[in-house]
Amino acid sequence: MRVDVSKFGKVLISRPAGREAFLAARAYSIPKEGNDPIELDFTNVEVLTPSWADEFVRGLEEAFGAARVRVTEGQNMTVRRTFETLRESVL
Repeated sequence: MRVDVSKFGKVLISRPAGREAFLAARAYSIPKEGNDPIELDFTNVEVLTPSWADEFVRGLEEAFGAARVRVTEGQNMTVRRTFETLRESVL
């Protein structure tokens, strides 16, 4: 299943907004049953902060399993740098 993350906005900047988006996606966008991959497409997002991404992506990983969640970053530098920062924080 593919989720166009820009449907939550093109500027994704706060931890509370990331949490709200996670709760909405979990409740309405992602089937509760099945093991299909969940592709998060950030291609059309203009601004993304680590706090928003942490709440949203890590929330989905915890709820559905990290192996099931895949991220398509796109070419936007703020999105790419955000995911670089998150990957570094895990190490």
